Amino acid sequence: MVTERSPTAIDDPGWNWLRVKHATGFPRQARDGYFPEHGVTRPAATTEADLPPVGAEAASSLAADPETVRDVDRLALETNYLSGKWLVERPPETVDDLWEAVVEDVAAERLWDAKVTTAAGREAFGETDHAVLVFTPNYFDREDVDRVRRRLRDVHDVTEPIRYRPDVYTLDGVHEDRLGGLTDSGASRFRV
Repeated sequence: MVTERSPTAIDDPGWNWLRVKHATGFPRQARDGYFPEHGVTRPAATTEADLPPVGAEAASSLAADPETVRDVDRLALETNYLSGKWLVERPPETVDDLWEAVVEDVAAERLWDAKVTTAAGREAFGETDHAVLVFTPNYFDREDVDRVRRRLRDVHDVTEPIRYRPDVYTLDGVHEDRLGGLTDSGASRFRV
């Protein structure tokens, strides 16, 4: 379903997220040019040698000890679940403009993927602001994660501190014992 509607105009109950594919009509896998354009290793080609370091920065911004972080990085590798996202919060008055610019960047393969809470989602989640999630395909590639953050800051005026959360942190059920404190919604891998 391709929509021309902005996040603030979507108040249909149950439609909590507006994804780039709703606005552009093409799914993530259609954006194949992103990987060679930005020199990003495809998740399927990522190996244990690519595991990101767990330094003082990671330990201080996480709700878990460094060994749990390392174990969850291995879980992401085992499950090939390496995507993650920057979380940007915007009030209803400004979210539509940011969303439009982010969608243009995804269509041009400057960003990989994104989604935003709709008016219905903001209401359903009890939030004042909209959440704009800007994804990268492989959080082990810190250079790409940082490049996307710089673009958000320099081009989209996202100058406030934001956090990056790997999608593996949202796994529940069978992996909950391995995830520990990383299941907390405030846990993040990177903060800037």
